[in-house]
Amino acid sequence: MSERKTGVYLCSGCGIGEAVNMAALEAVAKSEFKLEPKCHALLCGDEGVGLIRADVEGGVNQVVVGACSSRVMADRFAFNTAMTIRADLREKVIWSHPAGDEDTQMLAEDHIRMALSHAPKVKQAEPWVEGNYSQRICVLGAGVTGLSAAKEAAALGHDVLLVERSSELGGHARLGSKRLPHKPPYDAPAENDLADLIKAVEGNSKITVKTNTTVTKTAGMPGKFAVTLSCGAVEDVGAIIIATGYRPYDPSKLGHLGYGASPDVVTNTQFEEMLKAGKPSRKSNGAAVKSVAFIQCAGSRDPNHLNYCSSVCCATSLKQALEVIHADPTANCYVVYSEMRTPGVAEELYRTAQKAGVIFIKGAVKAVDGDLTVHVADELIGENVPLKGLDMVVLATGMVPNSTNPDAAAQEYGQEQLNADIDPEAPIKVAGYCGEAPATVEKRVQAQPPGGSLLNLQYRQGPHLPVLHDGFADSHYICFPYETRRTGIYTCGPVRRPMDWAEAVEDSQGAVMKAIQAVRSASAGAALHPRVGDLSFPKVNLNQCTKCRRCTVECPFGAIDEDEKEYPQFNATRCRRCGTCMGACPVRTISFDNYSVEMLTTQIKAVKIPDEFSGKPRILIIACENDAIPALDMAAIKRHGWSAHVRILSVRCLGSVSLLCISDALSVGYDGVMLMGCKPGDDYQCHFVKGSAMAAERLSKIGETLKSMMLEPERVAQVEVSIADGERIAGVINTFVDQITAIGFNPFKGF
Repeated sequence: MSERKTGVYLCSGCGIGEAVNMAALEAVAKSEFKLEPKCHALLCGDEGVGLIRADVEGGVNQVVVGACSSRVMADRFAFNTAMTIRADLREKVIWSHPAGDEDTQMLAEDHIRMALSHAPKVKQAEPWVEGNYSQRICVLGAGVTGLSAAKEAAALGHDVLLVERSSELGGHARLGSKRLPHKPPYDAPAENDLADLIKAVEGNSKITVKTNTTVTKTAGMPGKFAVTLSCGAVEDVGAIIIATGYRPYDPSKLGHLGYGASPDVVTNTQFEEMLKAGKPSRKSNGAAVKSVAFIQCAGSRDPNHLNYCSSVCCATSLKQALEVIHADPTANCYVVYSEMRTPGVAEELYRTAQKAGVIFIKGAVKAVDGDLTVHVADELIGENVPLKGLDMVVLATGMVPNSTNPDAAAQEYGQEQLNADIDPEAPIKVAGYCGEAPATVEKRVQAQPPGGSLLNLQYRQGPHLPVLHDGFADSHYICFPYETRRTGIYTCGPVRRPMDWAEAVEDSQGAVMKAIQAVRSASAGAALHPRVGDLSFPKVNLNQCTKCRRCTVECPFGAIDEDEKEYPQFNATRCRRCGTCMGACPVRTISFDNYSVEMLTTQIKAVKIPDEFSGKPRILIIACENDAIPALDMAAIKRHGWSAHVRILSVRCLGSVSLLCISDALSVGYDGVMLMGCKPGDDYQCHFVKGSAMAAERLSKIGETLKSMMLEPERVAQVEVSIADGERIAGVINTFVDQITAIGFNPFKGF
């Protein structure tokens, strides 16, 4: 970066000028930082932006804006050749605190100090761009989802490598008779148009199809993946879409529902093949099927089998029943269900089935005899009802995601095998935090579920994609459902969650859009969600690195490997820029151009701490930018005020917070510190997956530090907030302030 030239711009609009003394804010910049600020009544307006732009064109390459929250007007205050640093005077000051108050003025001045103090340490981020980047997209799996993904990616101009382990394209849909209705009026089974989709893919010159092929090795990172196929070929691709679909739940485990007792007890998948072959007939004697019972939730929504609802089983049974009745109007079809789940347009199919004479029985199946008598505990009449004279029983088995290669799977997923992300047999001794004794940190390796890995990732954290406890690909289901914890690799279709044909097609389109975003961002050196466009990436000073491996262990995204000398090796385009590695490093040797422990501690120390005689405590809130900061903004918009004794430090993620930030805050006289961020745990809300959990783990180790400083442990706390907590967040803050006030002032004040 050329010589730094900083411009300071203060806005007096939106009530700021009426609530605080602007001249005093200008004086902070002048007297304490030797900078000449400019004040404007509407800084985000054309005139105000023009004022800044003129200075940028005149040589200003760092812009400090004291106005509204950094979450708004980002486009207005973005300048190509200058960095922008924001100081929030509106939401965090005048909208949440009384106008004209002494404490409000002190708060506003501290906001300016925090922005200006770390400005000299911020560097213009220089992206990591090295060599060639592939724009090609690899799609794994050529069922409906994979075929649709390949077709969509090609339509958007990208070359596609489509890999299918079997000899034919189409997956389960190839065996289907008809498909669920997907066009108005949604009231009847639709024709299976898979052949048209296959023809469109095979006839597209941008799509290379590989059948009878699996992936034996995947190395590299977004834009630079090297995928080795079972045929020996090595293909360069920029992003990967996993569309490996599902397999039916193992019916051999459903003996209590009659499977195995009679050849005429079949699964919905087996019955679908019969329908496609023609009019169904009994396996036992070849007779025509005149009476069928469809048993719903065969293994689904059952803690002994599949915990979840497979979503499409009810509609599929209705479709099959209608096909039976259409072929033979005299046939009887019974649907035994706990709850009939046909939401949205699928309700029209349910109405059609009612009109066609399908008989619905709400209740639980107690047993299925060898003669096909189905014993039902009917909930509506409160009696046990035997269904006799049946020709066939169809079990609506659920979907099991193909998170691993099903050809190699010897058994269904076990929950204990899926939930682990740690290999406890490989402990690594590392130095503790803040001078603690050496600790044992488990080497995190993705657990090996039954079956071969789909991608065989050459990552330190193991060959598999992390999966949820039910075997579905792990993602942030609220904010970015297609993402996996391996950047540039996306899941769609039933491997992500149970869904029907039409949903899978739509899902594939979403995954394609994310994959294209990945390859284009990688070639620009820019981050993906949630820090879209961030050009920074982690840098490490190897001269200070102790090889403790905390960064490689704690990275939620498998972005860090180790070189031959066991130093961390950062894969820049895998990195999501959360800073968890930075917070993990005990020697503070990892940093970003625009984000570092030093920048955080500089802001912490920039605040003026009143002495103990002032009666004004100072409390630091370290708030994550993805949930806590938006919640604070929403509280301010609704004018929910909180204590003016609080100073808020925005961080990328609580996982990026080093314990040194907390100890530094206490050592300079803050009376309390609160970490405010997302919900940790398996059912996580954290945008960076494990940031909140990592912060909680680190915080559990701060007791000795506080004890050595003769401070009460209650002075430091971590609270959970979500982006929707605008109504309660002010109360959370004020409760903590009251707690700290009751404890008393920090004895380090004035030292």
